[in-house]
Amino acid sequence: MLEPLTPRQAVQDYLNGRTDLTQSSKENHDYRLRRFIEWCDENRIDNLNEINGPHLHRYKVWRAQDVNNVTLKNQLGTVRVFLRFCEKMDAVEDGVSEKLELPELGIDEDVDDTTIRSKEAEAILSYLNTYEYATLRHVIFQLLWHTGVRTSTLFAFDVDDFHPREGYIRAIHRPETGTPLKNKERGEREINLADEVVRVVRDFLDRHHPKVEDEHRRIPLIGTRAGRAHKTTIRENIYRITRPCHYTNDCPHDRTQSTCKAARSKHASKCPSSVSPHAIRKGSITYHRNNGWPAKAVSDRANVSQEVLDKHYDKGTPSQKRKRRKEFLNNL
Repeated sequence: MLEPLTPRQAVQDYLNGRTDLTQSSKENHDYRLRRFIEWCDENRIDNLNEINGPHLHRYKVWRAQDVNNVTLKNQLGTVRVFLRFCEKMDAVEDGVSEKLELPELGIDEDVDDTTIRSKEAEAILSYLNTYEYATLRHVIFQLLWHTGVRTSTLFAFDVDDFHPREGYIRAIHRPETGTPLKNKERGEREINLADEVVRVVRDFLDRHHPKVEDEHRRIPLIGTRAGRAHKTTIRENIYRITRPCHYTNDCPHDRTQSTCKAARSKHASKCPSSVSPHAIRKGSITYHRNNGWPAKAVSDRANVSQEVLDKHYDKGTPSQKRKRRKEFLNNL
């Protein structure tokens, strides 16, 4: 006999039980499953007992409207794992999880090509410099684009890690106080900052930083009145600022802002043009490579192996990559 359970409570129970996940992975699961909760709310599904194959097919179609195949497979994979948990909890019928079919990826689809182009990044920075100068959102986007760091690294920065006189910021692995780096001690490094970036961060600290401590008595660089900004806060700020209607007041999808759901901050991720922080990282790495940075230097700066960089992060066109290699002809 099935036990009544709301989608929201089931997700909370699932996350509480996943003690095997790193904090970063748990936050990713939380983010993906919140989309499932949102769909359940929109379709008035208050009891998971009701979930069946047709429901899951409609959820898949709904989610596919906003993401590419790679992202869709990752997100549905998390929902399927969650449903297996629900089967064990007698919240859904046995076998329901297998009714959620994952998309098959083509030979070239194992890599997510979603990125941000340098022209778009420059337009966003121009907007931020003019209308949102030295705000939290400005600093988030500026540092992600300029350094190419992961969201978890940006999340980990403290005010004391910022060295304006020397012009760098330091990434430190601090798992004991809630901010581990993905590659642990191997991810620790000092990252040079351009003068204009130093100025933006310094002005943010002087004008808008809340001067608060987190629960470990550290002062986070990316801080809010509540303490260290959650990674979800970082992600949502990026989705909002990368919508063309936000920084150009124009929509390339011919939508009317007053009626477009994605124009609302809460649903910014539904905009076909908005991107995640990971897309900023890929765009930044590509921008560095296209501007003459050696692969080894970019690899060290972004803390990623050259092999992974080439396959997953460097989104330069064949023409751009050819032009990079051209400078070495004179050495033959």
